[in-house]
Amino acid sequence: MAKKISQAVVKRLPRYYRYLETLENEGVSRVSSSSLAELLDITASQVRQDFCNFGGFGQQGYGYDVSKLKKEIQKIIGLDRNYNLIIIGAGNIGRALAGYKGFSSEGFFVKALFDVKVDEKETNGVGIFHMDALGEYVKNNKVDIAVITTQGSVAPSVCDELVSLGIKNIWNFAPIDLSVPSDVTVENISMSESLYVLSYRMNNEA
Repeated sequence: MAKKISQAVVKRLPRYYRYLETLENEGVSRVSSSSLAELLDITASQVRQDFCNFGGFGQQGYGYDVSKLKKEIQKIIGLDRNYNLIIIGAGNIGRALAGYKGFSSEGFFVKALFDVKVDEKETNGVGIFHMDALGEYVKNNKVDIAVITTQGSVAPSVCDELVSLGIKNIWNFAPIDLSVPSDVTVENISMSESLYVLSYRMNNEA
């Protein structure tokens, strides 16, 4: 049985990866657990514990090889392969995500958008299709991740349809948390919640 990794550790992995990528681009070859800890506002001991979940990677008195550690985390996260995405909801958020070039540089490729209203055939080079074509598309194309950018009121039914079509990974931008079967993974993204946290800090922290 695979070792169960805590969500706190999982959420730190992308931050480690981005920092290591920056260090590599700057020509830095070695980094200490203390430097990584300072970035994430945790202890050096916690950094070492995080990496011990996956086998360690460091050498006592030396620290971590930046390029090697970056590649190891890249494999752990799954960034050493490519993924096909579809977006449900061709509104502002859906179109913005389709046009974001950073996804493809990391191996995430937006292949199609779907909506109940189709005014044009494509945006940013990505085809836009009517929702009626979703089932046939999923049947004939490899879809690793479905992105929901619809209104909150219709997101649950969209999610149910995606699950019924066999989609196992959902990235949800609709303003509602979605419930899915245990064999389906959903990441609920709330942009408003981030603003609420910022607002709190603005008004309560010196």
